[in-house]
Amino acid sequence: MLRAERPVANSLGGDDFQLLDGVNDELRSGVDVGNVAEKHCGYRLIAIGNGSNKGSSIQAVPDVDLIVRYSGLIEAGHQPGAEWATGPPVDDRFDRRHMSPRVIQPGGSQLCSCGYPTASDRGTHITAVAEQVSEPGWSDTLRAYVAVTKPRIIELLLITTIPPMVLANDGWPGWWLVLATLIGGTLSAGGANVLNNYVDSDIDVVMERTKGRPLPKADIPPEHALRFGVILGAAGFLWLWGFTNLLAASISTVALLFYVFVYTMYLKRSSRQNIVIGGAAGAAPVLVGWAAVTGQVDLAAWIMFAIVFYWTPPHFWALAIRYKDDYAKADIPMLPAVASERHTSLQILWYTAMLVLVSLSLVFVTSLSWIYLMSAIIFGGWMMRDAYRLYKDPTTAMVLFKTSIIYLALVFDAIWVDVVLL
Repeated sequence: MLRAERPVANSLGGDDFQLLDGVNDELRSGVDVGNVAEKHCGYRLIAIGNGSNKGSSIQAVPDVDLIVRYSGLIEAGHQPGAEWATGPPVDDRFDRRHMSPRVIQPGGSQLCSCGYPTASDRGTHITAVAEQVSEPGWSDTLRAYVAVTKPRIIELLLITTIPPMVLANDGWPGWWLVLATLIGGTLSAGGANVLNNYVDSDIDVVMERTKGRPLPKADIPPEHALRFGVILGAAGFLWLWGFTNLLAASISTVALLFYVFVYTMYLKRSSRQNIVIGGAAGAAPVLVGWAAVTGQVDLAAWIMFAIVFYWTPPHFWALAIRYKDDYAKADIPMLPAVASERHTSLQILWYTAMLVLVSLSLVFVTSLSWIYLMSAIIFGGWMMRDAYRLYKDPTTAMVLFKTSIIYLALVFDAIWVDVVLL
């Protein structure tokens, strides 16, 4: 279904509408169609431009309806009579978050993909008919807010929280403490993911894998997502401080800040080692769980932290091999996008070997028995096998990706099973 924005309160009125200056350096200008739009389905037209286009006009032309698809959003309306008189040039200087408009016909099929209208298009009539849609219901909005927290990633993070708590307590630490830690961890991780989505909205709209997320689809306004992420992060800190301890709360919040400001805003866009260093944030739930029980962080907790840290590059690079063209298109230096598959698979093999060695070392600093040791050997061998298969055949990348998810869950499950049974 196509979605259009409702008109704003003020309007320019009449049949000739001026292109306004860009807003917040986003090279985006708004033209309020006003009286004409309000008489026809109540939508407004959004024109794309920058300061040099001020004064250009969009003129009413009989029997023409125009819808502009812009940055993944349907931002223009259902107005009988709209013609691009002129518009900004197709130019690489435009921020990549603002993609070329397209005229869309019913059902979403593309009618015209000529890019931004230019002066040479003056007098051209581009016809498409909009489908009027209702405002999204509360259930749609709720689903969008849940989706923007990336719940599947949160599930993976929480898998690494409970086993360290069981090991730190040498037994089950109590339902309330576990529940309180999981709630706080979910709030913090959710906040980090929302802020990641907010910062990465310019990338997500370009990549095929991510353009269906709530922000690229305009299911959530960016400013609402920003507030939502900050609120979740703050709530996570206060919850963990109030129901566990200050150390656990501080570790969780430092991880959030590291993930957003160091990884998302800097490393991801500047270094091929982005996911290696950024993986520290994903390993933080181990430390949070341990600190929630003991009020400190011991050597065993750091080894479990290292397990997740060394697990992250093989896991994520395997996925990135599949979507390397996406990353290249978005100008993100993820290793598979800037290095050969041979080099990437060799790095994956090396990190997998380190992962297995680190997982085995946990036996020497804890009371874990043969149950964990044999599990680490068997599951580690499985992970190594698939990493080696990837080295020989890059088309098996998604096999390793799926194996890595199962591996992490099984190894950490083996920790608490060992403690509980023996």
